[in-house]
Amino acid sequence: MNLLQIAQRAVDLDRAADFYTVLLDREPRARFVDPDLVFFDIDGVRLVLDAKAPSTLFYLRVDNVHEALERLGGVAEVISPPHVVFVHDNGLLGPDGHEEWQAFLRDSEGNTVALVAFQRP
Repeated sequence: MNLLQIAQRAVDLDRAADFYTVLLDREPRARFVDPDLVFFDIDGVRLVLDAKAPSTLFYLRVDNVHEALERLGGVAEVISPPHVVFVHDNGLLGPDGHEEWQAFLRDSEGNTVALVAFQRP
């Protein structure tokens, strides 16, 4: 079993598509008019922006949390700034010997999105 798709609420589809284009650093994969949907491909998992979807909290792995927030250029409200949540010492939930950095932000539609990076101390 593999994760195929995550739906995220998008009240203003154009605004949300612009936001996620910057955050994900890639263009949408597809857009449909009826129903209004925008799809992004995140390494084989589809992110669908949909006005009828509920809000979802999802965690995006990035290379560097600080750089990802900087790329957004202040267009997202930072709910929780970058911080270390855990140091992995057994490889169970992250690479052994790495710090897990997380930051939480609010997207253009009011949804919370988490950014996660694994970095050596």
